[in-house]
Amino acid sequence: MAAPDPVVAVDVGGSLIKGAILGGGCSGATRWWPTPRTDRPAAVVAAVLAAIDELVGECDTVAAVGLAVPGIVDSERGVAVAAANVGWHRVPFRDLVERRTGRPVSVGHDVRACAEAEIRLGAARGAYDAVVLPIGTGIAAAMLVQGRLLHTGCGRAGEIGHLHVGHDEPCACGGRGCLEAIASAAAICRRFTARTGRRVAGAVDIAELVRGGDGDAAAVWDEAVDSLAVAVAAYVTLLAPEVVVLGGGLCAAQDLLLPSLDERLVGRLAFQRRPRLVAAAFGDRAGCVGAALQAWDLLGRGPGPR
Repeated sequence: MAAPDPVVAVDVGGSLIKGAILGGGCSGATRWWPTPRTDRPAAVVAAVLAAIDELVGECDTVAAVGLAVPGIVDSERGVAVAAANVGWHRVPFRDLVERRTGRPVSVGHDVRACAEAEIRLGAARGAYDAVVLPIGTGIAAAMLVQGRLLHTGCGRAGEIGHLHVGHDEPCACGGRGCLEAIASAAAICRRFTARTGRRVAGAVDIAELVRGGDGDAAAVWDEAVDSLAVAVAAYVTLLAPEVVVLGGGLCAAQDLLLPSLDERLVGRLAFQRRPRLVAAAFGDRAGCVGAALQAWDLLGRGPGPR
């Protein structure tokens, strides 16, 4: 199969905007820009558009743009409907990017993009039933059910980050007790700082402290993993996946996360099928790879099964 045409792929996260030019013999090196979510939502939109402009400007043979965004997404219209972590509402990204670049544009959910990458080319390839669960600034999941990636027109399926898991922490969505408020990478850092007064750069730093025997880090980490086990057990009970793929920034600590989550999960399962827990093959690049797949699909040239 010939190499697909080059496309710009951009994955918008709560902390970082990641982008790359993939296909057509390009290196595929990923770049990062900070997500200015502490500013107005318009600043985040401007940062996304600037990242796309920069990438498109480097390759005049770019055939399309694939954009993966968080929250509720209307993929058919190319609109980012809402996202608690960045605060935007009804951003018409397809129209904005098409006018700026003159290229066709695919706009999809960031977690669905991760799932496309892992199911078609990565850690869940060949699975019939699977859950892809990226853990970053937020938490959501995509579900492969009987060989088909579950998709709803409203774009609200899979928001496991807002499942109540038995605590009282406030969440950015306005609720309390959500998984995302205790087990996301951002929440782990925030809760450690609140507990100790010490700031860390990311959840991977907490994992390093856990390995080093830090009791406060271990307490925060254990509470996060306990909550993840509650949520994953719910998925297992309802959907009986054969594999659960864990990705996002927290996947960098997979040697610590996977065994501890598996142990807690087994303790919550009785008759349910025990899934394999595996790390995302593309790590925190899965969103970019999935955005590229969606752009190639738009051109009718997407690699891997659909």
